[in-house]
Amino acid sequence: MHSWDLTPEEAIALQRELAARIQTTNGFDPTAIKSIGGIDVSLKGEGQAAVVVLSYPDLEPLDQAVATAKLGFPYVPGLLSFRESPLVLAALEKLRVLPDLLMIDGQGYAHPRRFGIACHLGLLTDRPALGVAKSVLVGRYEELGADAGEQSPLVHRGETVGVALRSKPRTNPLIVSIGHKIDLPTAVGFVQSCLRGYRLPEPTRQAHNHAGSAFPAE
Repeated sequence: MHSWDLTPEEAIALQRELAARIQTTNGFDPTAIKSIGGIDVSLKGEGQAAVVVLSYPDLEPLDQAVATAKLGFPYVPGLLSFRESPLVLAALEKLRVLPDLLMIDGQGYAHPRRFGIACHLGLLTDRPALGVAKSVLVGRYEELGADAGEQSPLVHRGETVGVALRSKPRTNPLIVSIGHKIDLPTAVGFVQSCLRGYRLPEPTRQAHNHAGSAFPAE
């Protein structure tokens, strides 16, 4: 789709161009989803990307792959997809079959230019994709109740760009946003249906634990 040999300024311009191609409605039948690919990247030393494919809705393991390489793009806030996406694509190429839906540990539409890594990977793979981030990059939300399932719109510049979702009692909420070919309520629904008592949904929790992180996901 594009070269990875870019300056940060060129990457920002490309984000603005590609953001116009993101589909914010469902490009699929949600009842037809039979597998979800959880994706996470560890940046300790060499970068390592992990993809764990789980059946849906029972979340049984179907496939997994890991790719390790030196990261070519510098660390620039807001441009992490240019640093991490090539590694994720290398891991996806090792899978026997691409999953029906991608669930990425990171931002999607909840990004200053509406083009986080979940948007980038969704567009590159032409797959429905959503982002599940552990912190806010842009926007504000109303304080949530302490119970699991509490949620509030994440609003940036007058636009709802995601949802803050309390996935586990008395833990910091997750930030759910669309990536590509999915609407926000459907994205939140998939995240909720993949919770198994941990803070992270099962696809990204297992990917996190396979990506060489020093700490297991809770």
